[in-house]
Amino acid sequence: MKKTMDAVILPHRLLLIVTICSSLVVDASFVSTSMSCGAGDMDMSMGNLIPMRREVHGDGRILDITHRYTKDMPSWLSSNGIGQFLWLPNSMKNGSITNNSEMKLPTHTGTHVDAPGHIFDNYFDAGFDVDTLDLAILNGPALLLDVPRDSNLTAQVMKNLNIPKGISRVLFRTLNTDRRLMWKKEFDTSYVGFTNDGSQWLVDNTDIKLIGIDYLSVAAYDDLISPHQILLKSTEIILVEGLKLDDVVPGIYDLHCLPLRLLGAEGSPIRCILIK
Repeated sequence: MKKTMDAVILPHRLLLIVTICSSLVVDASFVSTSMSCGAGDMDMSMGNLIPMRREVHGDGRILDITHRYTKDMPSWLSSNGIGQFLWLPNSMKNGSITNNSEMKLPTHTGTHVDAPGHIFDNYFDAGFDVDTLDLAILNGPALLLDVPRDSNLTAQVMKNLNIPKGISRVLFRTLNTDRRLMWKKEFDTSYVGFTNDGSQWLVDNTDIKLIGIDYLSVAAYDDLISPHQILLKSTEIILVEGLKLDDVVPGIYDLHCLPLRLLGAEGSPIRCILIK
């Protein structure tokens, strides 16, 4: 979840700056043994180096539900995507002994997690950041559900989903996935999300501690702040936003999500996978 226009102003915005060392030294013996981890990992024939990018790993057992970061992925209220976020100030082509990239982007970009300090300033001041999120909640059995495509996540929709008691992690696949909103550069305010009464119904009637959704905010644009307040007030519910749920069969999976340990950050990019 990010800021809306002047009517709603959240107090803090944190930019993530990361230095990535991407140097690699390879000799022939290493390539012939250590890198032979699977057919198609790297095409070394005739001097070609062609890495394989995967959405599914381990013969279909591991599903990557994290969006790849690109300059054209959507950014809150932007019509131009996030733009350039990666630079190579130190390049081997320019005489550096290694390649070293720098990255700068808002922490609520792409597949990411919200901490309670994102919406409550007193929680932010008290230190409820992403480093305090419980990994036991971010990892474990999760239910992937398809929800009705003609509505936001209202109390009635939540009631009709009949989510069993004892289910603590639910990923909600909505019309956002059908419309491929996370693949479009321009931010779309018509995305599907939770309403006030839908959030309250979830808190009052389920055991859910992790909510995953398929666009940049768990809350519908017209109900932007209150659903976050309802869901994050207890500090016990974790929100994972911007998930890539295309072509995943609904059902129970082992979910594994790991945010960066950013001290003081109210949000973080997060890598999420499902294991069958």
